[in-house]
Amino acid sequence: MTRKNSHSRPIGIGVQSFSKIIENNCFYVDKTAFIKEWWESYNDVTL
Repeated sequence: MTRKNSHSRPIGIGVQSFSKIIENNCFYVDKTAFIKEWWESYNDVTL
């Protein structure tokens, strides 16, 4: 995990366990809505 400064949350690079993300108070972005929108867009290419 990396830390930008003493006031920011750690970024759990490579952490794949949601429980570890919560336990370590890591920064987390929920992309569920983004993935749903992307999946339903039926685009041939995503850049």
